[in-house]
Amino acid sequence: RDHHHHHKGKKPQQGNKQATMNTKDYVYSWHLSLRVDRPVEGCAMRPHAYMYGKKLDEREYESKSNQPHTKVMKEPPPSHEFSYRWFRGPLHEVCAFQECPRRLSFSPHDWSHHALGGTDCALQCVSQQSSLYKRIYCNSQCFVDAWKTQYTMPKEMLLRTGGGAGNANSNSRAGTPMRSRAGSFDSSDEVLYPDETGSTRSNGSRSPGPPMDGVGGGTLQLPGNAKNGGASNNSNNSNNNPSTPRGFVGGYNTNSNNNNSTGGNDSHDYHYTDYNAGDDWIEISRDQLLMPGPDDVGRKLKLEAAAYSMETGELLMSRVVKTDVVLSRAPDPKKRNLVTAKGAATANNAGPRFRVATYNVLAEIYATGQQYPYCDFWALSWDYRFQNILREIMDASPEVLCLQEIQADHYENHIYAALSEAGYEGVFKQKTRQSMGLAGKVDGCALFWRRSKFHLVESYSIEFNELAQRQCQQVLGMNSRGDEGIAFMNRLSKDNVAQLVVLEFIQPQTRTSRDITQVCIANTHLYSNKDFPDVKLWQTWQLLQELESFVMSRGTNLPLIICGDFNSTPDTAVYDLLARQSVHPGHPDVNVTTGDDHPNILPDAMNITHSFQLGSAYQTVLGDEPWVTNFTLNFKGVLDYIWYSAQNLRPLSAAPIPDEANLTKHGEALPSTEYSSDHVMLISDLQVISNGNR
Repeated sequence: RDHHHHHKGKKPQQGNKQATMNTKDYVYSWHLSLRVDRPVEGCAMRPHAYMYGKKLDEREYESKSNQPHTKVMKEPPPSHEFSYRWFRGPLHEVCAFQECPRRLSFSPHDWSHHALGGTDCALQCVSQQSSLYKRIYCNSQCFVDAWKTQYTMPKEMLLRTGGGAGNANSNSRAGTPMRSRAGSFDSSDEVLYPDETGSTRSNGSRSPGPPMDGVGGGTLQLPGNAKNGGASNNSNNSNNNPSTPRGFVGGYNTNSNNNNSTGGNDSHDYHYTDYNAGDDWIEISRDQLLMPGPDDVGRKLKLEAAAYSMETGELLMSRVVKTDVVLSRAPDPKKRNLVTAKGAATANNAGPRFRVATYNVLAEIYATGQQYPYCDFWALSWDYRFQNILREIMDASPEVLCLQEIQADHYENHIYAALSEAGYEGVFKQKTRQSMGLAGKVDGCALFWRRSKFHLVESYSIEFNELAQRQCQQVLGMNSRGDEGIAFMNRLSKDNVAQLVVLEFIQPQTRTSRDITQVCIANTHLYSNKDFPDVKLWQTWQLLQELESFVMSRGTNLPLIICGDFNSTPDTAVYDLLARQSVHPGHPDVNVTTGDDHPNILPDAMNITHSFQLGSAYQTVLGDEPWVTNFTLNFKGVLDYIWYSAQNLRPLSAAPIPDEANLTKHGEALPSTEYSSDHVMLISDLQVISNGNR
């Protein structure tokens, strides 16, 4: 990309300078940028490779020509394509502190900023007198803890160039293995320098061989050979006895990445340099996408990207990056237990039961590092989060599932497919707005039902923008192009939507004509801005009006469930309207100050009503709304609800929201490595009650 258009417009300078400022004498700097996210088992890795040129004038020429990953050329880069090669690295020990949990676990929960105490940087002991000399620790806490066990090396030990202290200390409980062969290191191999990506790289490109003599009795301890105090090396790391005494420390090559918490010593009781009984980096793929598997866990990956000219096929530039240690798949989500309502067992005239869940899953377009700085960048990635969210949904196993913040391209590409495979059918409605420049990058609502339980009878969607237009023109008789109409429409056009389906039970048993065989489900996500309580109330009221005319026209006894993220806490007018059919005229939400840019969009409070008798499933079953359904650093509160028509449905159970200790176990707020949305799913079992003609 040409960032320097402004040079073209310069007046030619006077005199003989003129020729050099001629366009044909411009030079370009070519840059190759290559970035890859932290690898996690089962999460597709997509390289971010990007080559671009910048136009240079003479002053910049000198400074640019010796920068890394840059070359100075006469022409801008031609059109090009990338080829990729992926390599898997050797195993290393991740932390020399014996009690460090990361010696035995590559779970994302143990490798987050939160678990590492906020430090992202490995430390190496550089005190030559210390028994910990050259040891590498995954964070400052482990280093501090290990330091409590260090001691000063006796002089004569330091002088013995041959080392030979291999087992002298193998029974020490201090957890400070003896250091052998102070002389076997080439100190230049440990020099770290940052490159322009903000990653730290080591320049230790040479691969010194193993220490030669005096180590553990003069033999090189290869993996699995545990005699003489060498560590046994189990590939899955779970059987390593943390107190295994270690015979020697070899040289070390450390690479850490910007969001790296490891500092690059990878996973084992093995201190190899780049020596690993053979070639240590093994090529594993030439595809663009790589799906890390169990074999990669605990090792680093290396990606080489090369840009080739489309015309000539010649190599233009190439670059290599190393990743952080590959983490294992996150552990299965904690089971959510359902609490049963009092009297749920005494069912007279009981109809069918079904489980409903509602979940705002946090769309990728909103899951940014700016918004959630406390969550590791790799744990915010959609690939990582979708795996966890899907497992939560499968665990809850609902028969009706209402989702919010479903991104259009994700629905098309994999959400529908994943749920379809799991036995669900579904519909999607995206928000009204045109996606912000990119196809599919707009969120909406999705509603799924289990095929073996229901089939679809009717499906509708509601666009609140459209209802505003209608109300503006037909009801209020405003000209939507007049000032008043424009102000009204601007206040209300927030692109929110709702979905509405009628589902019929697939019931084997015989029915009498009076039995209820269908349910109506509505799913919505209301406007989120806290400064617009009037808009949220208007949306809720309009939704209820629409549902009322819909349900009434289909016979009055159609059970109704309204799920969603209402972006309204229980003290709002929205909650009052749903729960009590009306709004108190003194409520602050109906008394917002109006002005030029803020017209009054609400009718008289007396007219904001509906005729449903609605209950909130959680409030009914648990005696109160949950303590939160949305838990971030800036906001903690209840925004999500499952409402049901009390005349023909009753809730049997609800799954309580985990308490604060559980929600914050692996992060200070949501999302975290464990909870992959900033909202928590609500789950409730409901039952149709058919009391005759009631």
